[in-house]
Amino acid sequence: MSTLNKLSALQVHNSKPGKYNDGGGLWFIRRKDGGGQWILRLTMHGRRREMGLGSESEVGLKEARRHADAGRALVREGKDPIKERERQRREAAREACNLADVTADCFDARKAGLKNDGKAARWMGPLEGHSRPCA
Repeated sequence: MSTLNKLSALQVHNSKPGKYNDGGGLWFIRRKDGGGQWILRLTMHGRRREMGLGSESEVGLKEARRHADAGRALVREGKDPIKERERQRREAAREACNLADVTADCFDARKAGLKNDGKAARWMGPLEGHSRPCA
């Protein structure tokens, strides 16, 4: 296995446009416009994949290394880290979206137009107690 943690935070900060290897498949790419991004190169089932870990402004060297470690651990378990991340995002979106939340948001947006700001609760009454997850 290749050497890990080849880069320092100062090297990343002062880097010129190009690709910089931190080891273990973690790369920092400095663009010509001055921006930078973290990429994790992995091999899954004989196929090389590149997983974006975030921009330099949002993800520091230490956090990029943690993400890379987690990605490599998933590969060792036989899981595709890109698909796992997508699955986690879908689950989070599904949990955040239920009928009660959507109804409350809609009510808040419309209550100014309701008589007495909707305080009589007749508008929400038939929907109370129903919280079904969104599809």
